[in-house]
Formats: sequence, C-alpha cells, structure tokens
Amino acid sequence: TNLINVNKCSLCSGEDRPRDNVVSCTVDGQAANGGATGAEPDTGRRRLRCCVKITAAQVQKVLWGVAMVMCVCSSWAGSTQLAKLTFKKFDAPFTLTWFATTWNCLFFPLYYLGHLCKSPERQPPKQRFRECCRFFGEDGLTVKVFFTKVAPFGLLWILTNYLYLQALRKINTTDVSALFCCNKAFVFLLSWIVLRDRFMGIRIVAAIFAIAGIVMMTYADGFHSNSVMGITSVVTSASMSALYKVLFKMVLGSAKFGEAALFLTIVGGANFVLMSFVPLILYLTGVEYFGPPGDIPWLCLCGVAGLNFAFNILVNFGVAVTYPTSISLGIVLSVPVNAMVDLYTCEIHFNGVRLIAVFIICLGFLMLLLPEDWDQCFIRLHAKIRSKREEPAEVETGPGSSLNWSRRARTSMSNFTH
Repeated sequence: TNLINVNKCSLCSGEDRPRDNVVSCTVDGQAANGGATGAEPDTGRRRLRCCVKITAAQVQKVLWGVAMVMCVCSSWAGSTQLAKLTFKKFDAPFTLTWFATTWNCLFFPLYYLGHLCKSPERQPPKQRFRECCRFFGEDGLTVKVFFTKVAPFGLLWILTNYLYLQALRKINTTDVSALFCCNKAFVFLLSWIVLRDRFMGIRIVAAIFAIAGIVMMTYADGFHSNSVMGITSVVTSASMSALYKVLFKMVLGSAKFGEAALFLTIVGGANFVLMSFVPLILYLTGVEYFGPPGDIPWLCLCGVAGLNFAFNILVNFGVAVTYPTSISLGIVLSVPVNAMVDLYTCEIHFNGVRLIAVFIICLGFLMLLLPEDWDQCFIRLHAKIRSKREEPAEVETGPGSSLNWSRRARTSMSNFTH
C-alpha cells in the first residue's frame, strides 16, 4: 500500500537544467554573434541543438511518466485483486500482512546493488550503512532511536496494511481502492493542522468531496454490517497512512534514497523479529487458520507480497526518473481498473449513488494534485489566450493601435501579479 511517501524536495533538477541550458545557449549565441552577420548561422545551429536536447530530455521524462503510471496502476490494482482472491484460500489477513512486510528487508540490499552499478565512488556495505544511519541523528541507529523513531512507524505500517486487507474481506475491491484514495485528503488536513502548511481553499473542497464520498459509499451499500465494517476499516487504514506520512515529515523530515531504503529495511526486519509471535498466537487461538504448510497457497502469498513490494519501490523511488504526479495518477487510475475487474467477475452492482461516490472521491484526489500556484497559472494562461485573441484586432485598428495594445498588455500583467 501507499504507506511511505518520503517527503523529498521534488527533484526538480531535471527541469532546472534544461532552463539553464536555454539561458547559456542564448547568452553564448549573443556573445558569439557580437553584431556580426556571419555568426548568425552558427548561432542558429547552436540554438537548434540546444532545443533538440531539451525536447529529448522532456520527451524521455514524459515517456518514463507514462510507464510509471502503468506500472503503479498495475502493481496496486494487481496486489488488491490478488489479495482478494487469496482470502478465498487463505483467510488470515494479519499473517499475510506480516509476510508481505517482511519483504521490506530487501530494500537496502537492492539499493546497495544500484549504488554499486551507478555511483562512481563505490563504498563498502558497512560504510554505506553508517552514512545512511546518520539520518537518525548524530549517534546513528541506537536502541533509543529505534523504539522512539522507528517502532511507531512500523506499527502504523502494519495497522495500515492489516486494516486494508480486512476491508477487502468485507467489501469489493473497487470501493476499497476508491476509499483509500481519501488518504491524500487526510494528509492535507493533518498537514494543515499539525505542520501549519499553507491553507488552500480548493484542497478544503477536495477534502469535503472525500468525506461526502465516504458517506455516499456507505449509503450505496444500505448500511448493513459487513459494509459498515469494511468501509470503517479502509477509512481507518487511509487515516493511518496519512498519519504515517505527516509524522514522518514532522519527526524525521526528508530522506535521501539510501536513507529511505535503510528505514524500510529496518521496518521489515523489526516486523520479522518482533511480530513473528502474533501469527502464531492467532493460529493457536483459532482467530486465523491457515492449515499445514503444504496447503498454504504460497504462490498467491508471494504474488501479493511481490506486487506490494514493487508498488512501494515505484512510489518511493519513482520520483528519480519522472514527476511525482505520475505516481499519484497511477494510484487513482487503479480505481477504474478494479471496477472493470469487479464488473467482469460480477462482484459489484454499480448503482447511481456508488458511481457518484467513486467519481467525487477520484475528483477530490485529482484536485489535491494541483500545485500551490495553480490559480496563478490559470490566470497566466487566461491572459495569454486573451492577448492572442485581441492581437489581430489591434493590428487592424490603424496608427494608434500599438499604444492601445501596450496599455492593455500592462493591465493584464498587473492583474496577473496580483
């Protein structure tokens, strides 16, 4: 599930570099030109090569974004559908949560392999481990740090996964995936209250949409016990996920790729060591029954854990190759994918209330993806469109047209800045 969203600086260096190239190419072209007409072809070719390079980089990032959307959507929807199918043979949600969380131990080893392949300065495993441990403080990873800064997040991780799987046992995958998208609205509300983030009216509207969608989804199922319990479980899971993200930002701040990989590995290792007795107790008390090892559907369990692991890799480290919005789009697109699967398997009845609830939840999720200066961008775009429409009419007005055009242009820019 979408549990870790390490709050990194949006890795905009890939966008800033092309802009620097544009400026440098323009300056070089002007310097080389120096008023001489013979240098104009060289300047034109230089600018053309720079533009081609920028376009290629942007196209590559867009293609990576499309691939990321497809991978995130398929892994998220696939893990949800496979978990729903697994419960028909293996009705033990906490054991499945424990098994899938243990796979987090692979994060740091995979990161170190990437470090050996990509980094020019190859460090030994111990040295790299110690450098990443500085993320927890000057003393590194101590027992006190573990129980105060790592264990609470591990508990939130397990609760989020467990409640999500519990919801899958009660209601269909479409409702679960749609309701879990409310976690982004919960993140905004908690960030606004706890972290004092900037107030944005449109995000308040998105949060209202999310709450309205939850109520409508409950009404669509008729308020029977399984529906209420399932919706309560997935909404609580979304709340735990939002609390995880906000507390991570407040307590630990932002993390680099190696630090995030080490943190997830420690969470997986602690889960394996400290939580292994819980599935055993649940089995002995009869709360969860999974039969002898030969009857356990290991292929389904490994499939759920593998898809969940792939999803967390894409969510946490996908920002290195594409835009963060692409990852969020992949999550919200999993809702129609799950709906198509549920409709094909006849596990859902799409009445009007359910369709409206799913639509407004997804709409609220998309509204939360708008940047903070979305209104300024909209005003700028409106001003450009308006100036293009008025320009031909201004040219035809006669000798005084240039003066009138410049005054109107200044007015539009003044409106934009305010």
